[in-house]
Amino acid sequence: MTYRRRSMGRLLERPSGRGLVAVPLGLIVAIVLVDIHSPTDVHLGPLLVIAPALTASIAGPKPTALMGLLAVGAQVLIGALHGGLGTTNHISQIIAITFLSALIVLFSRARERRNRELNRVRSVSEAAQRVLLRPPPRKVGPLRVAWLYLAAEDEAKIGGDLFAVARAAHPSTRVVIGDVRGKGLAAIGEASVVLGAFREGAHRHALLPDLMAAMDDSVARNLDEVADTEHDAGEHFVTALVLDIPDDSPYAEMVTAGHPPPLLVRERKVTELVPRDCAPPLGMGDLPVPPLRSDHLTFTAGDFLVLYTDGVIEARSPTGAFYPLAERVASFPSLPGGGPDSLLHHIHRDLLAHTGGQVNDDIALLVIERVPTRHLLRPLLDGHPMTDQVHAHPDGAPPSTAHERGI
Repeated sequence: MTYRRRSMGRLLERPSGRGLVAVPLGLIVAIVLVDIHSPTDVHLGPLLVIAPALTASIAGPKPTALMGLLAVGAQVLIGALHGGLGTTNHISQIIAITFLSALIVLFSRARERRNRELNRVRSVSEAAQRVLLRPPPRKVGPLRVAWLYLAAEDEAKIGGDLFAVARAAHPSTRVVIGDVRGKGLAAIGEASVVLGAFREGAHRHALLPDLMAAMDDSVARNLDEVADTEHDAGEHFVTALVLDIPDDSPYAEMVTAGHPPPLLVRERKVTELVPRDCAPPLGMGDLPVPPLRSDHLTFTAGDFLVLYTDGVIEARSPTGAFYPLAERVASFPSLPGGGPDSLLHHIHRDLLAHTGGQVNDDIALLVIERVPTRHLLRPLLDGHPMTDQVHAHPDGAPPSTAHERGI
């Protein structure tokens, strides 16, 4: 927000400006009244310089200059009522107030120029961050999506956490959530590599393990160029979780590279989907990696998936206790209630209450709901909803499912 205005009248049009500018105006009136009713050996006129100084803190150079003129005029009035303007004392006071008011206006102009430059830089930075972390659409195929991103650094929109949603050709929706080692603006370069590889490969690779392998290869090739090794000489890697959610099937695929397991919310039951096969984090190319295999899970109409980064579960209370995400989600009275936005709002509010409003690490949350469609019904087994159905691996390998740990 800029405080520059063409006139005092335009500034007073704003309710907040009216209240703030009334302070130096009232100060000028009070000083004049007290001075003219005081003995002639009491001189309060020099205090008038406080008025333009206060105005400079709440407005731009033009209102400050106008307040300086009012202060000089008030000093002239005091001099006229206190023995004339020809006395050395009143002349010196008028000159001093004029000089100090002009100096304050110059400082106000310099500050406004810096503020404009800062606003331009911030605008460019925010635009670049929005391009990097494009907000997912609220509805993608048969899915509804809500998301939350809290950056650890002030003035930053994003940091080392990442997520993205892309459509694949089968048709299905692919989702990635990840966490760069480190936090804040220094980790953005590494996050950009992962997001770029995901968006490029989401529609190119039919199999989810191939997509994760392509992302790992991209990170391994480009990490040295984008990692902030000057300020952080330690290991650089990225944890990631990739999901493939078909439009016309109640089964979803999941590949994990060292990332915390997602939560499945079905009716009032919360299940932690611990993968049976977990690859090392992306960028750990020196480690021997077995062939990637995807885990499978049942994700039917009315179910929710909660994806998160470790900044959520490692958030501490003032007493040092970690945030128990799964237990807290299971305790929400209106679960699942009004869709992904409602569930996300509950988590966000509860997380801030747990930490006392302080966020010391980047935090990313995605809540995905599958909505009912004509082509997707809850699978039945002996007349009952199927909750642990094994889905055959698309490449003919033995089927694999995520290990479900109920809360």
